[in-house]
Parts: sequence; structure tokens; C-alpha cells
Amino acid sequence: MAAGGRASEPLAELSHYVVARPIYSEPGFQEENERRPPLPPTLRERAQAACRCSRKRAFQIAKSFLPILEWLPNYRVKEWLISDIISGLSTGLVATLQGPFPVVSLMVGSVVLSMAPDENFLIEGSNATGANVTGALIDTESRDAQRVLIASTLTFLVGILQVIFGVLQIGFIVRYLADPLVGGFTTAAAFQVLVSQLKIVLNVSTKNYNGVLSIIYTLVETFEKIGTTNIADLIAGLLTIFVCMVVKEINDRFKHKIPIPIPIEVIVTIVATGISYAADLEKKYNAGIVKSIPRGFLPPEPPNVSLFSQMIAASFSIAIVAYAIAVSVGKVYATKYDYAIDGNQEFIAFGFSNIFSGAFSCFVATTALSRTAVQESTGGKTQVAGIISAGIVLISIVALGKLLEPLQKSVLAAVVIANLKGMFMQVFDVPRLWRQNKVDAMIWVFTCIASIILGLDLGLLAGLLFGLLTVVLRVQFPSWGGFGNIPGTDIYKKVKDYKNVIEPEGVKILKFSSPIFYANIDGLKSSLKSTVGFDAVKVYNKRLKALRKIQKLIKKGKLKATKNGIISEPGINNEAFETDEEPEDNQDPQVPTKEVEIQVDWNSELPVKVNIPKVPIHSLILDFGAVTFLDIVAVRSIKTIIKEFERIDVRVYFASYQDNLISQLERGAFFDDTIRKDIFFLTVHDAVLYIRNQMTYSDNQDPIFEKISLMQESKEPIEFTEASQPDDELDVQEEAMRRLAS
Repeated sequence: MAAGGRASEPLAELSHYVVARPIYSEPGFQEENERRPPLPPTLRERAQAACRCSRKRAFQIAKSFLPILEWLPNYRVKEWLISDIISGLSTGLVATLQGPFPVVSLMVGSVVLSMAPDENFLIEGSNATGANVTGALIDTESRDAQRVLIASTLTFLVGILQVIFGVLQIGFIVRYLADPLVGGFTTAAAFQVLVSQLKIVLNVSTKNYNGVLSIIYTLVETFEKIGTTNIADLIAGLLTIFVCMVVKEINDRFKHKIPIPIPIEVIVTIVATGISYAADLEKKYNAGIVKSIPRGFLPPEPPNVSLFSQMIAASFSIAIVAYAIAVSVGKVYATKYDYAIDGNQEFIAFGFSNIFSGAFSCFVATTALSRTAVQESTGGKTQVAGIISAGIVLISIVALGKLLEPLQKSVLAAVVIANLKGMFMQVFDVPRLWRQNKVDAMIWVFTCIASIILGLDLGLLAGLLFGLLTVVLRVQFPSWGGFGNIPGTDIYKKVKDYKNVIEPEGVKILKFSSPIFYANIDGLKSSLKSTVGFDAVKVYNKRLKALRKIQKLIKKGKLKATKNGIISEPGINNEAFETDEEPEDNQDPQVPTKEVEIQVDWNSELPVKVNIPKVPIHSLILDFGAVTFLDIVAVRSIKTIIKEFERIDVRVYFASYQDNLISQLERGAFFDDTIRKDIFFLTVHDAVLYIRNQMTYSDNQDPIFEKISLMQESKEPIEFTEASQPDDELDVQEEAMRRLAS
């Protein structure tokens, strides 16, 4: 116990702290601490900084363009090489025997079909190589050559645009692909891949749908034709899915005991190919097999630059969608394996890839979800797996394609489906997101549903816009609240959240937790009214209305104005209290006036029947600790708010602001002779202590009265009665004055 007691003594001493310092306003703090105004760099300095080059910076730039310079020297051969080889072999086999990513393929295909339709290749005579649905003869050889040229030209132009985007640092858009959005999008993409592979497993032919509801139409037609399912393909597909998932589960559970993951995809592909060849499944059971794999490469061909003007709009959208799909899938694994994605680097990498491949009649490159899932689930660690995968595709095209021709397509589709498990497991993130943040859960669900219904391209755009909309709404309707002080501390918390919080007497404190701009300035005004409990403009207008009534009563002789206040004539039976039936008038009376300064306590009973809201405060503090910027509309509106409260003798102060707000206010012409920097304080407590000192000083000098200008219709000044009066009449007048001043 003694030891425990001694150990706790230092902690007890550290549990409190006392700070003694002056009360800091903005001018006082700047003067005492000699603030150095920021000096923006000149154009010459910026140019020098941009053009300065050192060995270290040159190496960093080289690594940004060639990431292999960073990861290859750190490659762990003993730990990673075997896994990369197995993963590369599995992914290469799948990539060899399956087509490109559906979304980009459909987008490219729609451009190709619109620019080279069958109608452009109709010929007469008997030398045609094909016919369309109307029976007209088509030169298919010329048509296909033109379509290949259009596709390769489109790929080349997309590559140029992507390189330009990367150089211009447009990769920042990756920041707007939030994790919930990426999760919903990749799950929808996995669903699309599942539907596209399902019809292959069943060996059911469907139309190639594109656009809105294409996934739904494909799924509906697949089940409508399910009666034509090929049993041999279905059995092969189901067995492949079962075997792959069981072996993957074994690999995952015993990964610490198994030095090398079992390459089940490679094994299944080889075994299925041998069985299909030996049993002659195509002829005996009409099974769908790969049949033929193109061999060799087309010779390089320059793009048709004259087509750029016709495809620039489509290439722009394809460049963005291909990039967004790749980055979305990449972010899933970046989160899983804790690494960062450089959006500009991705743009440049895809751009150069497309420029090079465009010369060899290739489609636009992007991430294929199915092959990415295969590479990750088979243990791929680095880009070495991708290099091996590309090598397998190259070898297959050049030499080994013939050996894989007997393989059933349903086996390949089943391998892809088995590797989508990780993507579909993201669905279980939704309940967790709902508990943590309902808005993020809504983004996930909306993006997923939109991508399934609208297609991946439009669904991604819809999800991005929905995510931005939630940000706008949260900024437009931010949290706010009235704050009070924890007694004996400089801590201020929401009044409604803590029982022991006390609001300073005569002071209201409002914290507005958002940037202030044109869209939410009305929210600031509304929160002000709720916090102080009255509308400053209405209070001022009511007081003007009361003054006009007092003016009429003075002219009728029922009231008298003195320099000490307004008094009723003795012996008059309260006729000064007139009904409040006049409509609200929000404008000042535009009549020739002279001012007689009088003292009126507006919180006391007035000699006119006008319902004037009470103003129980003398100061308002705006806590701008969470305000990061102000636009010009906000600057003007805040200046108006200050003047509205000043008219009813409520001083407005600002506290906990960020330094950049002062610069923004200066640029917006916020400060003038009446609004100075001395109303800005470093903390809320500084402002409260300053107000308390001011009130103490004012109480020692004079009672606080509100001074209002009494508008007179007459150009002549009001005559004040100075004749001697009986003592009892003086007593009545003094009593009336005391009642008004109390």
C-alpha cells in the first residue's frame, strides 16, 4: 500500500495545472509575440524551387515513374518468389483463356460499332464473306480490319489522355473514391462478373446487353434458358468451385504449416484439360470448350490520327472509367495490405501502357477484377507475379495455345467464381458501417445498387456524386450548440450535454462546426436565433415601433420626454397604453427628424403596449474553432450580423479562430472603424474574462441603460419643461422614472 501510495503521488501532482497569462485579443497577442506576416514566394522563387534538381530529388522522380526501382531492390526472394510464380501461372492461364474486362470492352465496342457499322461495308456481287440479318452482303474482312484500326486508335488516344492527366496531377480524384464507395462498387463489379461467368458455367447463350439494367437482363435471360443447360459443363463447373474453395480454405487455415500454397487453379486447369481431351466431351456431350486460341501478333500499325476528332469525347470517358475501376480495385487491396496508391502514377502507367499497346491492335487496359482476385488469392506478393502472368500469356499466344484448346470454358468460369469470395465477403461490412456511421453505410449500399442497375460506369459516377452530396449536406447542416463553462476551469462544453455546465451571466456562446459559405450561412443565422432566444432584427423593429408610439403620445401631451427618460403626466389614467394593432414595419421612418437622446430600459414595463422581446444578454461569443474558411458571402453576412446585434446593444466577439480566417476577413473588407480586431480572442475563456472585466468596470461607472434615438416628426426640438412643480407632482415623476430605469 505504501508503495502504491508513493507511486500515485506524482500522478496526483500531474493531474492539475495552473497557467497565469494575460487575456489575449488578436492585436495584443500579435504585438506581444511579434507576429511575422507571411511572405508569399515570388514567381522567380517558385520557378527556382520547381526547377531545382539534386541527386536525391532526381532519384525520387525516377522512382515515381518507375516504381520497380523502389520495390525490386527490397524483393525477398526466399519468401516471395515461389508464391509469385504460382500466382503468375494461375493468373496467366485465366488471362489467356478469358476476354478483357466487360465494362471497358463494352464501352470500346460501342464506339467501334458506331464508327464502323455493317452498313458501311455492304457490297454487290458474290465475293462477299458474310451477310447481315437483312441478307445484304458484307465485306467482313474490310469491316474487321477497320474495326481493329478504330479500337487501336481509341486505345492510343486514351493512353495520351491518361498521360496528360497524370502530368497535370489529375490523380487527386482518387481521394474522392472513399472506402465505402469502393466497397460497394467492387461488390457490384463482383456480382457482374458472377453473372457473366454463370452463363458460361451453365453453357447458356444470351444476348450481349449494354447499359442500364444490363446485368438484370442477362440474369433474367440466363434463368429463362436454364432448361438448355449443358449437364457436363454444369458438373465440371460445380466440381471446380467446390475443389477450389476447399483447397483455398486449407491454404488459408494451414498457411503457417504449408510452406508453399497449393496451386489449385493450375492443377484444376491441367486436369480438366486432360479429362476433356481424353473423354472428347465436346463431341459426346456438346460441352463448350475453348476451341481455338489466336497465335502470334499482328504487326504494329500507326493510329489513324484523323479519327481523333470523332472519338475524343468517348476516349475521355473511357480514360476516366478505366482509371477509376483500376484504382477502386487497387484501393481494396491497398487497405488490406497497408500500402498507398499514387493516383498520378497510375494515370501515367496506364497511359504509357495504352500508347504502346495501341500500336499492336490492343484494347484499352484496365484492371480485371477476376484476374486480380485470382492473383491475390493464389498468394501473389509483388509485380513479379504480374510479369510471370504476362509471360504465360505471351507463351500461350506464341506456342502453347494449342494444348489448352480442349479445356472446358465452364472450368475457367468456375475458377473465377471461386476467387470472388473475398469480394463478396465485403457485404458483411455493411452492418459494421451502419453501427459506426450510417452515412457511410448508405454510400456503400447506394453505390452497389446503382452499379448493378445502371452499369458499372454510370453506377460509379452515381456513387461518387452521392458521396459528394452527403458531404455537401453535412457541411450545409453542421452541428452547432450553445456552450457554457465548467466552473473553475477554462473548459467550455455544450450546455445540453452536461449538468454542471454554467453559462456566463449575460453571455451566450455559439460554436458552429463547419466552414461558412453561401450554402450554410442561413444555418448560421438560424443557430444564432436558437442560441440567443430572439431575433435581433425583430427586436430592433419592435423598438422602433415603440418609439413611434411614444412620439405620438408625446405630441398628444400624454407623455413627456426628459433627458432622464420618459414620464407620464400625473393624474392621467394610463391612456398611454394603446393597442398593438399596427402592422409590423421593418423599415426606418423616412421623415425629417431630430434626435433627443433618452435612456430607456427595454426589459422593464414601457408606457406603450408593444410586445418587445426581452434581450437578457449583453454579449455574444462565436467560437470559430471548427471554421476552416469563409467565402465573401459569409464575410458580408457576419458583418451584417454584428451590426444587427450592436443596434440592440449586444456586443459580438470571436474566439478560437484559425489564423487564416483573419487574412480572409481582411481580404473581404471586413474590418473598418466600428469592427476592429480587438473583438477577436485566442480562446473562449479569454473573451469571457474580457467581457467580465468590461462589465465590472461599467457597473462602477454608471448603470447600464440602452440609449435610443427618439425620432421626432417635427423639425423643431422638443421643449423640456423646467418650470417648478409641486413637491407631490415631482415625487410622482421621480417614481415613474425609477420604474422605467429599474
